[in-house]
Amino acid sequence: METNNRKDWALKKLGDFADYEKGKKPKKQSSMQTDIFKYPYVNIQAFEKGIINSYTDGEKCNFCTENDFLMVWDGSRFGFVGKGIKGAIGSTLMKINFPGIENHFAYYFLRSKYLEMNSKPKGTGTPHVNPELLWNYIFPIAPLPEQRAIITKIELLFSDLDNGIANLKKAQEQLKIYRQAVLKKAFEGELSRKWREEQTVLPSAKELLQQIKEEREKQYQKQLDEWKKAVKVWEDNGKERKKPSRPKKPTEVLPLAEEESVKLPELPEENFWLKLGLLTLNVEYGTSAKSKKEGKVPVLRMGNIQNNCFVWNDLVYTDNKDEINKYLLKKGDVLFNRTNSPELVGKTAIYNGEKTAIFAGYLIRINQIHRLVNSNYLNYFLNSYTAKVHGNTVKTDGVNQSNINGEKLKNYLFPYFSLLEQNQIVSEIETRLSVCDKLEVTIAEALQKSEALRQSILKKAFEGKLLNEKELEEARNAPDWEPAEKLLERIKAEKEKIGNKKLEPIP
Repeated sequence: METNNRKDWALKKLGDFADYEKGKKPKKQSSMQTDIFKYPYVNIQAFEKGIINSYTDGEKCNFCTENDFLMVWDGSRFGFVGKGIKGAIGSTLMKINFPGIENHFAYYFLRSKYLEMNSKPKGTGTPHVNPELLWNYIFPIAPLPEQRAIITKIELLFSDLDNGIANLKKAQEQLKIYRQAVLKKAFEGELSRKWREEQTVLPSAKELLQQIKEEREKQYQKQLDEWKKAVKVWEDNGKERKKPSRPKKPTEVLPLAEEESVKLPELPEENFWLKLGLLTLNVEYGTSAKSKKEGKVPVLRMGNIQNNCFVWNDLVYTDNKDEINKYLLKKGDVLFNRTNSPELVGKTAIYNGEKTAIFAGYLIRINQIHRLVNSNYLNYFLNSYTAKVHGNTVKTDGVNQSNINGEKLKNYLFPYFSLLEQNQIVSEIETRLSVCDKLEVTIAEALQKSEALRQSILKKAFEGKLLNEKELEEARNAPDWEPAEKLLERIKAEKEKIGNKKLEPIP
């Protein structure tokens, strides 16, 4: 960051005058506040979210108040600075104050350095603030009235910026609501209503059920023929290894009973709800074999599913031929995330043949019958509100994770339309959601520009370029105006009276 050359400012190392106290982990803690455990323990959760869930007796603790500033010393957000909370400072936090300097002036300076600090950690294990970087920052110090004027100007500009960001985020939330409204109408037959009215012949519910039954029997016969060939090969090879498993005969195709569908959205007369498993050959878990950082074929994992699509970064690989043959993905495969956090379990994506790949064990390949189910229709439905609500009722919750196994997935309730109408529904959905996609890109770009503008404001502030001439003149006419060097002389004299604390890098 460039600094100004004004004679009434001073340039000093941050460590020359900053006071700090590193937090400590108390020997005794309680989840309840009592007469003994009366001090809130300000850990990361308390600092970032204001949630106090632990209390201490205060023995050998360092304390902070609402007027102090805390810096995250280690963890993913190391270097982040924010306002303190009255209590005992947590072991991953540090109190940092600036006697004689407007604390908010120093706070905004540290905030301008956060991205740089956070990208240059100290240590190879848990990343933490590099003290040599922190304490050696050159801090441009303005006269006190100018500091106050700069703080006021920053907060005014940030307030406008925050309002704009809040509106952008509100728009993002509204787009999410709109997306779900589109999907809701789609799977109730509303989006394809006009298309249906234009058709001269549409299959009845009875005819659709018969089509499903016949297609399932065809697929079963195909599986049976393949099994017989596999058994012949197994016999010719001396019956080595395990005998191939005979495919299961398809179960009877029935729509949901009336009592099962009573709480579901009503569908057009010729359509019905049935269990997803009746439209699949099977559901299949991915590989559990250990992957590598490099190899021939990528192994797609749950983290590669983002916004109903696969993203091809942070990949792992395999060279195992058996695994590749068994779990090789085919274009149109829909993959379901069976284990994840409660809010993310059940997310899905379609493999579109971008590159040869297999899939990992936390994903399930649905293996829908393509002559009965459009892959995009299935993918959109599994990400709809109706499917998410059903998933929340059948998931099994563990510690920080939820699970929806293959059997529960096959029992998902599925709105069945003819394949032709599914194709039309997908077209109607994508026409509408493509507009959402463009708006979301525009909003994301605006949010990025907002953050860049925030950094630009801070940069100008500490180059002495944020205030206009009128604001600068008002600051210079303040009764306590004096050059920054005189301010620092007074601070030094006052600290010598009370005993100057030697600042050394924190280990």
